[in-house]
Amino acid sequence: MSRLHLAFEAPDISALARTLRDGIAALDRAPGHVELLNLLARGAGYRNFQHLRADAQARGRLEAAPAAPPPVADHSRCEKALRLFDAEGRLVRWPKKRNQQILCLWVLWSRMPSGEVFHERRMNALLNAEHLFGDHALLRREMVEFGLFRRTADGSEYARIEREPPPEMTKLCALLRRRAVASLS
Repeated sequence: MSRLHLAFEAPDISALARTLRDGIAALDRAPGHVELLNLLARGAGYRNFQHLRADAQARGRLEAAPAAPPPVADHSRCEKALRLFDAEGRLVRWPKKRNQQILCLWVLWSRMPSGEVFHERRMNALLNAEHLFGDHALLRREMVEFGLFRRTADGSEYARIEREPPPEMTKLCALLRRRAVASLS
């Protein structure tokens, strides 16, 4: 059987010393190998040596596990959604396909103020500044239903819900900014 090398670290050396002193004093003889390992493990905050070993092995497996790759943006989806916005970045029309609608909602979400609660009138004004097809109620309702905004039961106040956006939203916003800068030149 191969020997397992474990790093030993005690968060409080004073507690370790007390645990060792009390454990050895409770025995009527010198502690054996396994008893000493258990005393050391308890001094470091573990139940016993097996607990320390299992924790070290799990930590090693987690550190060795490959990190999940970052999500990749679907460039085709971004290209299709880009056609729905004018040169100034305003939504020209409401798309028919749900996956395009969702991406457009994320872009609108990113342009709304975070950490604020505002009245329906302000929500409508913010949405009207971001689209050209004149249906702020549709956009407001969709943003609430998709979970990007919360509203009070009477619909008088709205607040943005902070969520992790999809990678396509970041890519699409970058493309919209680039196009807006190019149109100014």
